[in-house]
Amino acid sequence: MPRFSANLGFLWPDRPLLARIDAAGNAGFKAIELHWPYEVAASKVKAVCAKTRVTLLAINTAVGDAAKGDFGLGAIPGREAEFQAAVDQSIAYCLDSGATMIHCMAGVVPAGKRDAATTVFADNLRSAAAKAGPQGLDLLLEPINSRDKPGYFYSTLAAAADMIERVGAPNIRLMFDVYHVAVSEGDVLKKLERYLPIIGHVQIAAVPSRAEPDEGEVAYRAVFDALDTLSYRGWVGCEYRPRGDTDEGLSWLKTLNVSL
Repeated sequence: MPRFSANLGFLWPDRPLLARIDAAGNAGFKAIELHWPYEVAASKVKAVCAKTRVTLLAINTAVGDAAKGDFGLGAIPGREAEFQAAVDQSIAYCLDSGATMIHCMAGVVPAGKRDAATTVFADNLRSAAAKAGPQGLDLLLEPINSRDKPGYFYSTLAAAADMIERVGAPNIRLMFDVYHVAVSEGDVLKKLERYLPIIGHVQIAAVPSRAEPDEGEVAYRAVFDALDTLSYRGWVGCEYRPRGDTDEGLSWLKTLNVSL
């Protein structure tokens, strides 16, 4: 069965970051992933991960100015320098914390700038990959559904795969978030099979609620069986919003007959 990691951007939201890492370890998780941990020193995150014996997998590049609607900078014309600074920040944090993957956030693209955004993102990713590769770091590209984030640069796996092919860097991989895939385009099992060669990480949440994966439209037991059949060897990130208490919500593992 898959190996599950705790996405601490969502799980145990009532606690500060270091306490969330403790909670994940105490719950039995062997790996975690973070969203934007930059306000906490990377050395502290590394120390708590070592103490709790969990592996830190991935972080996100900074979103930019959220108050002005930013949700990533990678594909935004005119903000190339800001994105490269965000990449540099993420690389430094990875090296100091032990993380090995960076989700490069593309951002919400202004109307009429789609073509320019495609060129900008490809150029930005070439530079980012060249910096991250020698450090042993992979970059992840994640399409985000347009219901949750209207105007985001891409919402389909095909668009992300095209960007990976366009850039041609070996350390750029696909983030296959089952929740976003199901909302945007469906046909999850066939798409897992199709895109397996370029998948670097998988994430899960119920559809449409984005809660624990034991409810909703996606039959996650079938997804887990498919990952086994396809010999997927990566982690599956639990990036869901708990219905209530995070620890109580972990009953989904028993419901779906899987374990940490």
